[in-house]
Amino acid sequence: MNLPNRHIQNLLDCLTRSRLSFALYRLPWTDECYFVLQQSGDVEQLADIRELNKKKGFVMAPFLQSDHHPLIVIRPDITAYDWDEISEAISSLECADALLTCKNQTEKLSPFVSEETDKERYTQAFERFITPLQKKHFQKLVLSRSSTKHINDDFSPLAAFVRACNNYPRMMIYLCHTPVSGTWVGSTPEILLSGHGKEWHTVALAGTMPMQNEVMPMDWDKKNQDEQGYVADYIRRIIKKFGNKMDEKGPYTARAGQLVHLKTDFYFLLKNTDNIGNLLQELHPTPAVCGLPKEDAFRFILENEGYDRSYYSGFIGWLDTEGHTDLYVNLRCMEIKPGETTLYAGGGILASSEIESEWTETGDKMNTMKSILYPEFINR
Repeated sequence: MNLPNRHIQNLLDCLTRSRLSFALYRLPWTDECYFVLQQSGDVEQLADIRELNKKKGFVMAPFLQSDHHPLIVIRPDITAYDWDEISEAISSLECADALLTCKNQTEKLSPFVSEETDKERYTQAFERFITPLQKKHFQKLVLSRSSTKHINDDFSPLAAFVRACNNYPRMMIYLCHTPVSGTWVGSTPEILLSGHGKEWHTVALAGTMPMQNEVMPMDWDKKNQDEQGYVADYIRRIIKKFGNKMDEKGPYTARAGQLVHLKTDFYFLLKNTDNIGNLLQELHPTPAVCGLPKEDAFRFILENEGYDRSYYSGFIGWLDTEGHTDLYVNLRCMEIKPGETTLYAGGGILASSEIESEWTETGDKMNTMKSILYPEFINR
C-alpha cells in the first residue's frame, strides 16, 4: 500500500489532532482501506456492551468500561473505500482548510522509564499472578504491560498505519481517533466476531512462539497447547448458547508478523442478529486476554496487574448487523499522544509459566508496533 498524496496525508494526520472522530482500517489480505468519519457532534458513548444491539458504526471498546474509557461508536456520516474515494471525501469537508492549521497541543511528556525498571515491575506483577495459579485458584491469567516511547513532533500516524499495512498483510490494521479515546494505531490477528446474515465466525487464538528465520515452528509445548485449549473450550460453550451448526477448523499454526500462534476457527449460524450485543458481552474479554474462570480472572487483573489497560485488549472494528461485521480484539496496539506513544502487549500465564520466557514474549509482541515507529527496526 502506498501513501496518498502529501495533501491528503497532511489532512489525515491533522484529523488526529481535531475534534472530529474517524477510523481508517484495512482487513487481512487486502490492499484497500475503509474510512469512517463522524461529521458533527460528540461520539456516542455506551454504558454496556449489550447496547450495541442493532447499532451501526465503527466501535472501540476498552478492556474495562469506565468514565475515562467508555465504549464508543463512531457514527458513519461519511464512508469511503480506497484512496481515491477517501481523498475525495476528505477534500470535500468544509473544515478541510482549517484542519491544516491544527497544531499538537503541548503536553508534559511522561518520564523516561528504563527497560530494567519495566522488567522489575513486570517481575513483581508476575509473582502476584503465578502464586494463585500454582495454588489452582485459576486455570489461566493474562498478564500485560505497557511501555512509553518518545517520538518526534513530525511523527505521522498515517505513515505508521501504511507501514503496518505493508508489514503485516495477515492482520487487521487500524488508525482510530476520537476526542474521547485519543489516537490509536493497531495491528491485530484475532477476530472477535465477523460475519453477515446468519453466518458468523470467531476464533480461539492463544499460544505464542517467534518465527525461526522465516520458518514457522510447529513443535508446541504443553503450556501453549493447554493455553489454547482453555480459550477454545470457553468460546465453544458461548457459541452453543447463541448459535448452532458449529463447524471447527484447527487448532493449527497461524503466523502473525514475526510470531506464530495456535488458532482454531469457529464457524456457526447465529440464532438472532438483533442480540449481537449480548453475544459480544459474553465473548469479551475472551480468555485469550483475560483468563479462566473469566469473571474471577477479570477482577484479579484489575486489582493486581498494576496499570490501566485502557483500550488495549478491548475490541475494535466495524459493526453492521444488516450488512457485514468485522470486530477484532485490540492487540499489538499503541496510543499516540503529542511527543510520545504507549505500546501494549501481554501473554497468558499458567502455573507452569516461567518469567524469562513470558517477558520475552511481551517484548516480541511490542516489536510489532516498534517496527512501524522506527522503519529501520528489525523484525519488520
